[in-house]
Amino acid sequence: MANRVFNFNPGPSTLPLEVLEIVKGELLDYLGSGMSIMESSHRSPEFDEVNNQAMALAKEIMGLGDDYKVLFIGGGASSQFALIPMNFLPEGKTGAYVDTGTWSTKAIKEAQIIGKMHLAGSSKDDGYMFIPKQADLDIPGDAAYLHITTNNTIKGTQYQYIPETGGLPLIADMSSDICSRQFDYTKFDMFYAGAQKNLGPSGVVMVVIKDSLLEKCKDGNPTMFDYRTHAAKNSLFNTPPAFGIYMVKLILEWIKKQGGLAGVEKINQQKKDLIYGMIDKHPDYFKGPVAKDSRSWMNITLRLPSEDLEKKFIAEGKAAGLVGLKGHRSVGGVRVSIYNALPLEGAKAVADFMEAFKKAN
Repeated sequence: MANRVFNFNPGPSTLPLEVLEIVKGELLDYLGSGMSIMESSHRSPEFDEVNNQAMALAKEIMGLGDDYKVLFIGGGASSQFALIPMNFLPEGKTGAYVDTGTWSTKAIKEAQIIGKMHLAGSSKDDGYMFIPKQADLDIPGDAAYLHITTNNTIKGTQYQYIPETGGLPLIADMSSDICSRQFDYTKFDMFYAGAQKNLGPSGVVMVVIKDSLLEKCKDGNPTMFDYRTHAAKNSLFNTPPAFGIYMVKLILEWIKKQGGLAGVEKINQQKKDLIYGMIDKHPDYFKGPVAKDSRSWMNITLRLPSEDLEKKFIAEGKAAGLVGLKGHRSVGGVRVSIYNALPLEGAKAVADFMEAFKKAN
C-alpha cells in the first residue's frame, strides 16, 4: 500500500500487512459461513476451531508441552497484576517482585493490596536504567513466587537472562516482548501478555500457566477471577474477546511462516542493531540512557541535545512517514518501538532519518 506509514507506536502497535489483508478478505464472510467471525457465536464450530488452533500454535511456537494451559481472557495484562496474588499468594507467604519500571511498579501496588510483598530487586534509584543482575536478587524463603516484567516499554530496558529461582515459581509479564526472540519458555511457571504489541489487537490477553502452578490456585475467589475457571472451559466460560483471538491465531501463523522465533529473532536483531548502531555512532547527539547490557530489543529510548530538537525530530519524522516516535509522556524524549510486525525497512528508514537529521541540525 503506497500510503501505509512505518508505525512505531508502542501499543496498540503495527500489525503485519499480510495478516491485515487476510482479515480484509475474510471480514464479511468467514470461510463461507455467510457472516463475519465477529458475528459468529463463540460456541460455533468455526470459532471453536480458531480458539483451539490459537492455543496449539502458541504452545508449538514457544516450545511448550501439554503441561501448560493457554488462556485467552479480557481485562488486559493490568488485570493480572491483581489476579496473580489473588490466586497464588496464600496467607503466610510472600510475593517476591523485581521492580524495573512503570508496569512492575503497578503489579507491586496490586500485590500489596492482596497480601505480603517483598522487593526482590529494583533499579528505581538509577531511574530504571538497568535490569538487576541475578546476584543482586534477594528472594525470601517464604516466597510463593517471583514476578518479573521482561521488557520495560517506557524506559527501554529488557532482561537478557532468565532469573534462577531454585524451584520457586517464576511469573513474568511479557506484554511487550513475547514471541520476539528465542527463549526457554519452560523456565516460566506462568507468563502473560496483552496482545496489542506482538500478538494482535488490543482487547485480549494471553495467559500461559503450567499445570503444577494452576493446581495451587487459592479457593474462595470470585468465579471469573479464578484461573481454573478459564482453564477448565478452554477460555469459553463466558464470551471471550473472539475477534482478538482470531487475530492472535493469524499472527501466530504469520510468526510460524517467518521461521518461528528463530526467524523473528534474526530480523529483530538486525532492526535493533541498526538503531542502536546510530546511537553509538553519535553518542553526544543521540543519547541512549539505558545500560548497554539491559537495552531493549523492542523499545529503544533516546534523547537529543534539547527538547526543541526532540519535538522537531518527532514532527519531521511523522511528516516523513515515521509515526509514533514520541517518548512516553512521563519521560519525554524519543522512543522507537520495533515490534515483530515492523519490517526491517522501517528500522532502516528511521536510522537513515537519524543520520540526516543530525547533519541538518
